[in-house]
Amino acid sequence: MNKLKILNDPIYGFITIPNSLIFDLIQHRYFQRLRRITQMGMSYLVYPGAHHTRFHHAIGCVHLIQQAVKVLRFKGVSINEEEETALYAAILLHDIGHGPFSHAMEHSIVNNISHEKISSLFMAKLNDEFNGNLTLAIQIFKGEYHRKFMNQLISGQLDMDRADYLKRDSFYTGVAEGNINSERLITMLNVHGDELVVEEKGIYSVEKFLIARRLMYWQVYLHKTGIVAEQLLIRVLKRAKELHAKGVILDASAPLLYFLEHDIHLSNFDDKTLDIFSQLDDFDIVSAMKQWQHHDDFVLRELCSMIINRQLLKIKVKKKPVKAKSLQKHIDKVTSKYSLTDLEAAYFVFTGQMVNQAYELKEKRITIQHKTGKLQDIVKASDQLNLKALSKPVTKYYICYPKEDHTETFDS
Repeated sequence: MNKLKILNDPIYGFITIPNSLIFDLIQHRYFQRLRRITQMGMSYLVYPGAHHTRFHHAIGCVHLIQQAVKVLRFKGVSINEEEETALYAAILLHDIGHGPFSHAMEHSIVNNISHEKISSLFMAKLNDEFNGNLTLAIQIFKGEYHRKFMNQLISGQLDMDRADYLKRDSFYTGVAEGNINSERLITMLNVHGDELVVEEKGIYSVEKFLIARRLMYWQVYLHKTGIVAEQLLIRVLKRAKELHAKGVILDASAPLLYFLEHDIHLSNFDDKTLDIFSQLDDFDIVSAMKQWQHHDDFVLRELCSMIINRQLLKIKVKKKPVKAKSLQKHIDKVTSKYSLTDLEAAYFVFTGQMVNQAYELKEKRITIQHKTGKLQDIVKASDQLNLKALSKPVTKYYICYPKEDHTETFDS
């Protein structure tokens, strides 16, 4: 009975831990690490309240999926006890593979290994420790279980992950546009032919959900200042790895040094690497940057100083790709002003793109079930003309470079 704890959550109020397996997974050091991984990366530099963690989010998802199981059972959908526990475990662990500051690691000190893949490795390891009790959860997580709607609850376009993070991120950033009614959305869910559907009367809630998702991407997840900060962090780690390869001594925690020393690909991401990864969190990175802002290397020093002191690069967002001539003009300015090579200047002058697509027509669609039994994609079922537009990706391009008055940061 001691394991059936209640947690107090600022979004949903009291959340019950449903059984002892979920309690033991939460207590495991792999999962406790998520208390030290921020949910929204560097977004707190834009929205000061955005300091919530992956731990908050995962617990919120468990709460929502408990509601979904209750609703579906009430509507006659058969979900046995084993499936129920597997659903809870799968959603609890869906983000366990996130590295420090959520997405920055995937593009810097490990080579294009997605957090989903690392989550799978963690789940396999935990399954061994928990005597195979996560086998069904892993099948559901990977979409290998024959009851398709279960995977859609974990990873779909109207899953419990999105239902929680939109509401939670809206709350902690104060961006009201993302405040969806996740409880009503869940109440409208049903299953038809083992696929997740939304009852016709829930159509407006789905419309609000998709529009909220689009607005949250432009206002929060793709906010230009957040983009600059994350790109700087990626470059900090890239530069640190580059210097370490040249034999330059860097102060850092043992787990971080391991990833600086080794070239990690999926093929060599073994149990030892997984264990060291499980010791790595936001504090390792912040602590390292605080040290490195005083390093002899100009590039590393300035990149770290920019993040620590929030003296970020200027960013300009455009509708068309940035011309090579414009990029080179800014690189030339930096090379001449600070006596850097083109390669070193490229750490401070770079381009990129951001894509916002609130709804993907081809990917795990959101299906509306009419009272007549007819099934229809949300875009066709809705009288909201915007929804068709929301299914088309919108791409914007950006260029980042030092501000003209950046001398107080670029103090060589």
